[in-house]
Amino acid sequence: MATSTIKEFLVTYLMPEKCYYELFLNFHFHVPCLKFVLNKTAGFWIILDTFLAQLPQLIKMLWGGSAEGLSLSAFFLQLYAFSCPVVYAMANNFPLFAWADRLFMLAQTVAIVFLILHYRGDTVRGVLLLFALCGVMLLLRSYAAAAVISVIQASSLAAFIASKVLQATTNYHNGHTGQLSTLSVLLSFAGCLGVAFVSLQENGNSPVSLSHILSACLSCVLLAQILCYKADAVSTTKKTV
Repeated sequence: MATSTIKEFLVTYLMPEKCYYELFLNFHFHVPCLKFVLNKTAGFWIILDTFLAQLPQLIKMLWGGSAEGLSLSAFFLQLYAFSCPVVYAMANNFPLFAWADRLFMLAQTVAIVFLILHYRGDTVRGVLLLFALCGVMLLLRSYAAAAVISVIQASSLAAFIASKVLQATTNYHNGHTGQLSTLSVLLSFAGCLGVAFVSLQENGNSPVSLSHILSACLSCVLLAQILCYKADAVSTTKKTV
């Protein structure tokens, strides 16, 4: 019964029935089947990253009532990075369903930046930021040249990478990761791995693929910092007790 349930799940979501027999019954590591499974898995990771990566961070901040340890500059860069595809999609009149996921991620990031400012006693600045962001995006959508929009879109990955560098540097200087969400970083790491895997297959060792690999490595650094600093905190607590 359990075996049939596992088979049904795998065949429905991950692989054709032929691949199931090759991999799990014949124990034959069929390369096309392995690539198919890895592509499917990477797709799931990317979807989870797109829709859920920022949500645990937002919930952790609301639950803890604090933005301790979070780099405002890093999240400003993320705000820019997530705004770029939305502006690009609006400027090119793409249908909403084609970029709704990016809009959802942008909304979460806007909420995070607002909460960082709010918890630092700068709520008015946070509200002004929301209006300013909406205004700039509408102006770019309406009046910016296509070449400018393309450059903005191309710069989003660099901004996202820079945001991780800033957050990692902040963690190092603070000696802790504060309110940085482990689950958010983990989802981001998985999503970056998925994008890097797909990009390597489509573009080979191109600068874009290498940038995605660098982004995944930086997410790994953030994850390692969270685990190491938590382990140090537990060790210090035990020594104190």
